[in-house]
Amino acid sequence: MVFIYFILAAAITVYAAMKLSTYADVISEKSTMSGMLVGTVLLAGATSLPEVTTSVSAVLIDNPDIAIGNMLGSNLFNIFILAMFDLFYRQKRLFNEASRDHLYTAGLGLMLTLVTMIALIVRIDFTVLGIGIDALLIAALYGIGIYYIGKRPQQPAVEREAAHETVQEVGASATNSITVKRAVIGFIIAALVIMAAGTALSVLGDQIAVVTGLGSSFVGSFLIAATTSLPEAVAVFVALKLGNVNLAFGSILGSNIFNMLIIAMSDVFYRNGSILADVSASHLVTAIGITILSVLVMYTLLRKDVTSKFRYVLPSVLVVLVYFASSYFIFIG
Repeated sequence: MVFIYFILAAAITVYAAMKLSTYADVISEKSTMSGMLVGTVLLAGATSLPEVTTSVSAVLIDNPDIAIGNMLGSNLFNIFILAMFDLFYRQKRLFNEASRDHLYTAGLGLMLTLVTMIALIVRIDFTVLGIGIDALLIAALYGIGIYYIGKRPQQPAVEREAAHETVQEVGASATNSITVKRAVIGFIIAALVIMAAGTALSVLGDQIAVVTGLGSSFVGSFLIAATTSLPEAVAVFVALKLGNVNLAFGSILGSNIFNMLIIAMSDVFYRNGSILADVSASHLVTAIGITILSVLVMYTLLRKDVTSKFRYVLPSVLVVLVYFASSYFIFIG
């Protein structure tokens, strides 16, 4: 029955996240934010709510490995999602259409991952007010990075007009009829549902780890991480169907940096010292995998006008291979 309940909680999470993304899109249309910034901040934060509730509740039931594995595994899975969509829409060459401004988000994600990787190696169990110094450093770097990204000049006019025309073409009259008040209320309700479902996922994931004997690190890094990342996959699919590539990229890369902030959030609730100093060393494999995938994403964003189909798809193929290799090493570890 635990597997049935897990699948049910996952289905509820995905449905609520779809509604959350719709309401977030309605709210964002009233602002002057670009597709990149909307994806990086608003949509990324919304679709990352399952990771928040899952990781915090995992700490509260004294299973920090599921908490950290969920966050790092989600980041690994998110980049895998981006690569799979790029391969599926390979004729459109999504990375060529994406703004180079995403390099700043990807770079911030890489920096936060490297800090986490060093913390997992060095294991400094030093806390300030019960919070690990490494978690505080991650939170500080996240805040500085988001402030810098937010201050960078955007190009809202052309981008938003193009996105608006695309939305009209695909017939988004249903979302256009939603008022701001209704969107805000719907957003709050969907967020509460996601928080409840995310909590259920962590509790059920802990039970699955015990029943199957797979271990909390693998269950957190693979099973729960993939499940809580489904909202990101849905958000990217919807954004790409609307022709808004920057919204899709911003959602994935923004979710990755927000997930790193959740480490600091989880450490607040962890009362046995620094959470990164106490978890399994197998999470280092995930962190290394994320680092490799982040470098591949940044490289692909930097290059333009690649004529060869093979050369274009090669980075995305490598992302898929590294993802499965990392999952295998986590499993045998």
